[in-house]
Amino acid sequence: MKTIVAGIAVSLTVGLSGSLANAGTLDVVKDRGELKCGVHSGSAGFAEQSDDGRWVGFDVDFCRAIAAAVLGDGEKVQFVPLSSKNRFTALTSGEIDVLIRKTTGTATREAKLGVDFTTPTFYDGQGFLIRKDLGVTSVLELDGASVCVSPGTTSEKNLNDYFVSNDMSYQVVVIEKAAEITKAFSTGRCDVMTNDRTGLAARKLGLKNPDENMLLPEIISKEPLGPYVVKGDAQWRDIVSYVIYGLETAEETGITKANVEQLAATSESPEIRRVLGVDGTIGEDFGVSNDWILNAVKTTGNYGEIFEANLGEGTRMNLDRGLNKPWTEGGLFYAIPFR
Repeated sequence: MKTIVAGIAVSLTVGLSGSLANAGTLDVVKDRGELKCGVHSGSAGFAEQSDDGRWVGFDVDFCRAIAAAVLGDGEKVQFVPLSSKNRFTALTSGEIDVLIRKTTGTATREAKLGVDFTTPTFYDGQGFLIRKDLGVTSVLELDGASVCVSPGTTSEKNLNDYFVSNDMSYQVVVIEKAAEITKAFSTGRCDVMTNDRTGLAARKLGLKNPDENMLLPEIISKEPLGPYVVKGDAQWRDIVSYVIYGLETAEETGITKANVEQLAATSESPEIRRVLGVDGTIGEDFGVSNDWILNAVKTTGNYGEIFEANLGEGTRMNLDRGLNKPWTEGGLFYAIPFR
C-alpha cells in the first residue's frame, strides 16, 4: 500500500511540475516588459523589415496587438526571424513567447511538437507558381516536374499526397530559405514553386520579371494560418486567441483605430462596452487590464484594417479578402462572443 501511495504521489508531482513548467508565459512577458514574437525572416505583406529597419506586415501587426493588450504598448515587441525548420524549437525552448509566422494549424503538430494552435488569422490554401513559358495551365500537367519546397512544412506533405493521389511523378527540390527557393526557381533549378498561395504571391513580387510567371488555378489544401503557443499554458493560449477574437469583433461592431477611444467613452452598446472593457471584468479575468482590446485596436486597428493595410487592394499584395471576411459578409471569421 505504501508503495502504491508513493507511486501515486510521484506521478502527481511529476504531472504538476510538468504543467507548471509549461505555464506562466503571461508572467514572464510582464516581468520582462517585452513580447518575443517569432516571425518570418522576410515575406512581403506578412513580415519584413522596411528600409529604416522597422518590422511591418500582417503577422507583425498581430504581434503588436498582443503586446498592446498585455503590456499596454504595441512597441514593446522583440521580433525574432525564424525559418520553417527552427520555428517550433524556438517556441518550445522559450526563445519566443508566441509564433506568428504563416504557420498552418494541424493535428500532428499539436499532438507531437509540444505546441498549441490558437485560432486562425488567415485562411489560405496551397498553390503552384510556374513560368509561363512552361506552357502549363493546370497542376495535373506537371507530371515529371521538379518542384521547390521548404522542409518540414505542410506544403511538402501536401505535395506528395496530391501527386501520389493523381498518379503523377515529380522531383522534389528541398530548400530551407525562402530567398534561396526563389533563386533556384529563377535559375531553372526547379520548374515549379509550391507554398501557400499568399507566400507564392509574395515571392512572385521578388522575381526579376514577375509578369513572366503565373499561379496555377488549383488550390490543393486547407491552410488555416495563425499563432502557436507552447503546449499546456491555457491562460496564454486564451489571451492570444481572444486578442484575435477582439480584433474580429471590433470589425463586426464598427470599432476602428480612429473611433475606439470615442466609443469607449460614449457608446451605449452593451457588446461594445464589454469588448472595450468599459463594463465587466473580462480582461482582468484573463490576467490583463480590462482595456486590453481597446489598446490592441488603438495600436493596429481592427482585423479588417490590418488586412487592408498589409494585403488588401492598393498594396503590393493586392489580395481579395475572400474567406477572410467576417461571417456577416460570407467569410469564415466568427469570433467567440465577449460575454
